[in-house]
Amino acid sequence: MDGFTSFLLFRQESDTLLFYIQLSRMAVTPFLKVVFAVLIALEVCAFQAIARSTPDGHMAERHDEWMKQHERVYKDDAEKAKRFKIFQANLEYIESFNAAGTQTYKLAANQFADLTNQEFLASYTGYKKGSHSKTITDASFRYENVTSVPTSVDWTKKGAVTGVKNQGGCGSCWAFSAVAAMESIHQLKTGKLVTLSEQELVDCDRAGKDEGCEGGLMEEAFEFIIKNKGLTTEANYPYKGVDEDCDSKKAGSNVVDIKGYEKVPKNSESALLKAVANQPVSVAVDGSELQFYSSGILTGSCGTYLNHGIAAVGYGVSGDGTKYWLIKNSWGTAWGEKGYARMERDIEAQEGICGIAMDASYPTA
Repeated sequence: MDGFTSFLLFRQESDTLLFYIQLSRMAVTPFLKVVFAVLIALEVCAFQAIARSTPDGHMAERHDEWMKQHERVYKDDAEKAKRFKIFQANLEYIESFNAAGTQTYKLAANQFADLTNQEFLASYTGYKKGSHSKTITDASFRYENVTSVPTSVDWTKKGAVTGVKNQGGCGSCWAFSAVAAMESIHQLKTGKLVTLSEQELVDCDRAGKDEGCEGGLMEEAFEFIIKNKGLTTEANYPYKGVDEDCDSKKAGSNVVDIKGYEKVPKNSESALLKAVANQPVSVAVDGSELQFYSSGILTGSCGTYLNHGIAAVGYGVSGDGTKYWLIKNSWGTAWGEKGYARMERDIEAQEGICGIAMDASYPTA
């Protein structure tokens, strides 16, 4: 059945249903009321079946299923209609991209499928592009003279990385990136993996350029941690995903500290490789192409407008010889490869894919 035929039948069924409803409201015998009730029920079933058979009807059904899966509730019908149009456009793009089969990665209609790319970036990133208030020179790069690194490294398999977390609709990626690197260096130094508090940074790190859910910088977070003489645990100061007043009592219960931090020389994937070979590193990327990433190695076109903080927790080489970075994100385990992504490594552009080599730093213990 083509779309035009479905539309005509849809209109016909709608008119018939309205006719039966009108008849049922007239002064007729109880028997006829029962008959009309049965006819109305049958027409409703036919009406719904035809609605689902139309292109928009099928898409609406998929949207409803997606809403249930992600527990999405809209404030009114107008908002739902708006989100449906965005969902439809995104789904068509995702399916077209995957069907083309020209890339080494796949996309999926994840929890961000009813957002435009602009809305997604505004709510789920948070790296503040701009200069850090304190100048850290490349001369302090401790791994400069490293001459040999392993072919692959995965700090998650070495027990140096905590579980994937979820920043929610708060622009606190900078805090998650900094904390991830700090948790790892503490484990490498002490052998103890401790889950630390991002909310402490969101609430209490306000003296510099960091502004909680409004964004921040990983280096500024390291500065705060040094001045604060450490961070407390996630359990003691749990993540809320909103800006709140600093709880000085909880923030004073520090369990892990760092001595300092260093920058990786800018626009050098080889320098970044040396650093990641020795510890997980906080990196900034352009997150525009990450919205629907599902699996595989992210390759191809990607911008370099840095807007999202993540953690590089390893690197490797795929079966077909493609080199990649292993990154830990902060969008929950439903995104990507259980919260992680692989991004192409050693590309021609000196900035690295999505600008991964443009602004990288790591804490020192």
